[in-house]
Amino acid sequence: MNNNNLSRYLALAISFLVVGFLVYRFMDLVSYILVAWVLSLVGQPIMRFFQRIKIGKVRMGPNLSAMFTILVYFIVGSLLFVLFVPLALEQAYNLAEVNYGEIAQTLQEPFNAFKNWMAEYGVPIKEESLEESVRQLLSGRFDPSKIGDAISAIVGAAGNIMIAIFSIVFITFFFLKEQGLFINALLAIIPNKYEEQTRESIKDIVYLLSRYFSGILLQVTIITVYMTVMLSIFGVKNAFLIALFAAFINVIPYLGPMIGAAFGVFITMSSNLDLAFYNELLPLLLKVVAIFASMQLIDNFFLQPFIFSNSVLAHPLEIFLVILMGASLVGITGMILAIPTYTVIRVVAREFLNKFKLVQRLTRKMDEADI
Repeated sequence: MNNNNLSRYLALAISFLVVGFLVYRFMDLVSYILVAWVLSLVGQPIMRFFQRIKIGKVRMGPNLSAMFTILVYFIVGSLLFVLFVPLALEQAYNLAEVNYGEIAQTLQEPFNAFKNWMAEYGVPIKEESLEESVRQLLSGRFDPSKIGDAISAIVGAAGNIMIAIFSIVFITFFFLKEQGLFINALLAIIPNKYEEQTRESIKDIVYLLSRYFSGILLQVTIITVYMTVMLSIFGVKNAFLIALFAAFINVIPYLGPMIGAAFGVFITMSSNLDLAFYNELLPLLLKVVAIFASMQLIDNFFLQPFIFSNSVLAHPLEIFLVILMGASLVGITGMILAIPTYTVIRVVAREFLNKFKLVQRLTRKMDEADI
């Protein structure tokens, strides 16, 4: 490796360290900018739609188009709030008033059957009150009395939430209005000799992430509609609440669907404690599980291959390993951010480190797609 290449890689490494320190130091501001950038990427098709609209003989300019795009976000957000929050609060109130005796009574019959089955194999179950067992189980993981405290904490953080919303909306407006603003801001801190390569990298990153986030939005919409319709057909209460939660938590790869299914079963059980377990409640729970299983099949075989693999042009095994690494580093947040982060790293490596064989292998699909 000659001195020129060594200096190049050293400068690149120092640049990454400096950027990493600045990101860590101003994490809140960076978060606002990144969220605004993602919203501007997702909003680009809406922005182009409004720019094609004519008022008389005059087309909408960037200012009006950006304002109407943000208005669309507010309308969608308000609809979700109006539909979701009352259901969530009602369910939270029901959980806060949960009667452990009713839960125990509902579970008593299957518990006795399980105890007798275990006894046949010589595994005795300790005799104790099922109500007390349920109380200990739920109190260790879910304390209904703390729901009020959680809501109070959210209300107390309303000021910070409003500042965050205002900041994101303000930044998003300018990112929508001036499509190259974010890119030009990044280029301002890049040395001139790397500007062209950086510009190409950013263009590819914007293209791939636009495909990815648009796919995520499509995935959430399809899952919400499918789950709501299917749960409603089978008479499950709070169908929209369960479906919307399942759709958004599904954004967490692999772990999200299990959390969503557990939530759906729990909400269904807590909403139907008056039903006989074997004749009514168990068949209803099996329907919920079957609907979640069918949704997962659709997601695994149709939605995820398009979103996680085709949209970012990476092998499914790469995606799986990257998500696991993200989980081991930052937990659930790492799982969510793993694919976008990996996409950025691959594009930058392809542009600046394309002489390495590993980089060539990892970016082969991007080369084949002529990205």
